[in-house]
Amino acid sequence: MIDRITAPGAPAPQGPYSHAVKAGGFIYVSGQAALDPQTNKFVIGTVAEETRRTIENIKSILAGAGADLGDVIKCSVFLSDIRDFAEMNEVYNEYFGAAKPARTTVNAVLPGKGIKVEIDCVAYKP
Repeated sequence: MIDRITAPGAPAPQGPYSHAVKAGGFIYVSGQAALDPQTNKFVIGTVAEETRRTIENIKSILAGAGADLGDVIKCSVFLSDIRDFAEMNEVYNEYFGAAKPARTTVNAVLPGKGIKVEIDCVAYKP
């Protein structure tokens, strides 16, 4: 069974996609950026600030799917400037610390007006 998830409290999708899709025990969370869930506008700031807002959005989406960050098994992190890796990684570690999902981090051209980070993830919650 496949469920398309629109999570309350998360920013509205900025295109034709679902917040997440649950297939079996897997939850695939679409790429998220630093969007304010109240205004649906980008929160442009430091990489640390954008990473924090992005992961908070992911937390809201996972909660809407009945999961949390401890259920995340894989993240992909996209940075507009790979030199921001250490700053992103510090905040990322605050959220994932002991959970340590598998992760890929790449330099990428990101959509939006000056966003610095986008993160997607896969969680498993049978």
